[in-house]
Amino acid sequence: MSATIAASDQHSRPNLDGGLGLAGQLGFGATIVAAIAYVAYSIYMDANAAGVSALAILPFILLFVALMIALGFEFVNGFHDTANAVATVIYTNAMPAHVAVVWSGFFNFLGVLLSTGVVAFGIVSLLPVELILQVGSNAGFAMVFALLIAAIIWNLATWWIGIPSSSSHTLIGSIIGVGVANAMMHGKSGTAGVDWSKATEIGQALLFSPLIGFGVAALLFVAMKLLVRNQALYQEPKDGLPPPWWIRGLLIFTCTGVSFAHGSNDGQKGMGLIMLILIGTVPTAYALNRAVPAHYTAEFHANADAARVALHEGPDAGIAAADARKLVTAYIADRQFTPAVTPAMAALVKDIDRQVAEYGSLAQVPAAAVENVRNDMYLASEGIKRLGKEKAIQFSEGEKKALDTYKASLDAGTRFIPTWVKVAVAFALGLGTMVGWKRIVVTVGEKIGKSHLTYAQGASAELVAMGTIFAADHLGLPVSTTHVLSSGVAGTMAANRSGLQMSTIRNLAMAWVLTLPVSILLSGTLYMLFSSLF
Repeated sequence: MSATIAASDQHSRPNLDGGLGLAGQLGFGATIVAAIAYVAYSIYMDANAAGVSALAILPFILLFVALMIALGFEFVNGFHDTANAVATVIYTNAMPAHVAVVWSGFFNFLGVLLSTGVVAFGIVSLLPVELILQVGSNAGFAMVFALLIAAIIWNLATWWIGIPSSSSHTLIGSIIGVGVANAMMHGKSGTAGVDWSKATEIGQALLFSPLIGFGVAALLFVAMKLLVRNQALYQEPKDGLPPPWWIRGLLIFTCTGVSFAHGSNDGQKGMGLIMLILIGTVPTAYALNRAVPAHYTAEFHANADAARVALHEGPDAGIAAADARKLVTAYIADRQFTPAVTPAMAALVKDIDRQVAEYGSLAQVPAAAVENVRNDMYLASEGIKRLGKEKAIQFSEGEKKALDTYKASLDAGTRFIPTWVKVAVAFALGLGTMVGWKRIVVTVGEKIGKSHLTYAQGASAELVAMGTIFAADHLGLPVSTTHVLSSGVAGTMAANRSGLQMSTIRNLAMAWVLTLPVSILLSGTLYMLFSSLF
């Protein structure tokens, strides 16, 4: 029986060997060169506009290396996760393989360009606050290099053996590894180096998303069988022939949606890290958003006054700005609330307002002060976010609203993504989608279920993956496209009683279990190594 299935699968296996052709390869290479030139030109123009000398060679060499590593992560992410979108359309003959990967790459590109940026800064907030505040130091570069290289190594390792694993899972594990290593190097408990509340929130999203993928895809497939009686939907593809036009349209739509959603969610992870790199190497140009509207300063002042009232600032808190920074930094890092935290926060808000008013606008902050202003604004934003979760203090609804409004003003000045960064990440992810896809496509298409993927199974899995990723993007949570899609395919196989190939399921589960500890160990070790070298 198994021999019959294997022969049938081999007979109906799509052509996976078609390439881009000479013209496609030349276009691919030209696009890479054009993207690198565009990035270099954008940085040069931004630096000139901010008054940074482009003759300062060393920072720009360091910036170039760091950016290539960050964009390399997104490129690897692209070809590692291609199967999530294209496996179903390829194995149902809805699109030829070489057309599908180009199609998917284009919509990954669009997804990145049109993303919100919320997920980007959700990832960054996992990093230890003391490292974010000194991102331009040796420790800051050690942090960025360690977590990116660790994520690339694990992604390449799992891709090489054809196991779909989560790039999101890997990157978050790498961030945790850096936080733990940094805390231990400074004589603290390893648990002190990570924002565990945020890590738990993200971990829950990563944990439940594959369960949602399996369960909802199975239910959708069962509902489809009950409501849509057309038997063509539940049949295996016929020897390379495309499916009926309406089924083909549905499969291409789901492929497009998953590609766009993947770009929108996964592309943001690299954006946040690239912004840290830019802030660390060229703070004058990128630490503050110099493109805020003209009315920003007046609104910022009004919001700061309201925030100080909400924090119950006394007539003279008596806390110097330097002491306030230390208290707020310690509160964010250690998460230990004391009565001194609230007046310290009010004093920090007052000092930030003074600085912004003194310079007139963020665009006029002098180069020597940019990094300090940005750090103060970042500290205040993170402090307000943590105070909002603090059980030891109760704010009224009006006070919460005032603090949230002020936090939004702070974030508008510090949490921004230049257009060229989106374009660069979009190119890296989109182009990565077009290469190296075959290994994992074969796993998803052939090695999860014991029977060939049917049209209805492919559409069900893709619809659920698309919906889950869009929902996570709206909530600002990173989820694993790989986990959702592969578990969705498994769910439809189980619902159809087609049987599962348990060796593949075990490999998927093992990758899911090992990704976090391995990436933590890799990034932590690399961080310690780089910290000793830089």
